[in-house]
Amino acid sequence: MVGFQPVDVPPTAAVKFVGAGTAACIADLLTFPLDTAKVRLQVSIGRVPAVKYRGVFGTIVTMVRTEGPLSLYSGLVAGLQRQMSFASVRIGLYDSVKQFYTKGSDHVGIGSRLLAGCTTGGMAVALAQPTDVVKVRFQAQARSNEYARRYCGTIDAYKTIAKEEGIHGLWKGTGPNIARNAIVNCTELVTYDFIKDFLLTSTPLSASRHRSYGWAPGTW
Repeated sequence: MVGFQPVDVPPTAAVKFVGAGTAACIADLLTFPLDTAKVRLQVSIGRVPAVKYRGVFGTIVTMVRTEGPLSLYSGLVAGLQRQMSFASVRIGLYDSVKQFYTKGSDHVGIGSRLLAGCTTGGMAVALAQPTDVVKVRFQAQARSNEYARRYCGTIDAYKTIAKEEGIHGLWKGTGPNIARNAIVNCTELVTYDFIKDFLLTSTPLSASRHRSYGWAPGTW
């Protein structure tokens, strides 16, 4: 169709940054109850909670019955803040960091990809750790009348943690979180990167798309 021909213009780093954060926020909205149930199960181990949780879906049902449906989304604001700062960096900046390590070369080895994955994973945690701390605190905080709520809101949680535990309290668990996410980032993004390159260079479909649209490997 005239006037609507695709152009061979890769997305900018800003577009990737915002796109990755937005996509992660949408995913978080859909999966947040499962994440909340996971946190409740984790914090209930080693202590005797007033409410017994049994399995992921059993925990969800128990929380809805004892605390109301909104309890499944406790900490959602901090969770969305986390995704916009965390996923935007670890996913959105991966290509830019990879190009930085390879100095723009078309030949990218596995070492550069792993290094880029570790770098953006570590950067993301260092930036987003306070949002992760607040999110988990809210998810672990029961909403029933039997418990006194420690935090009244997201901003109050940031202020209370900083006041009672010091600024470093907002970065509790940063070391293990960096190690975990560096591994996760490498596994996810490097695997994706290799599969993408394989599809772009080795499949008949990619060859026909290159001829039809003028796409070249590396522009996805």
